Amino acid sequence: MLTINVAVLLAVVVYFRLRRRTQARSRVEERNTALIVLVLGILIAPTPVGQGIADFLKQLVQSVTQSSQ
Repeated sequence: MLTINVAVLLAVVVYFRLRRRTQARSRVEERNTALIVLVLGILIAPTPVGQGIADFLKQLVQSVTQSSQ
């Protein structure tokens, strides 16, 4: 079974979103990128809040994976 670390996945998404030129982005794209970076920071942060969100996301991903089988 393949497991994906959510923080690594978000880091890849942020990398590809930030590669685009600034002039080509709309305000909605800028806001979404900022939101993704904020979530990435929370997931990486070694705080109880970050760990709680990570645990919630793990449970959510596991339930989606189990329901698709």
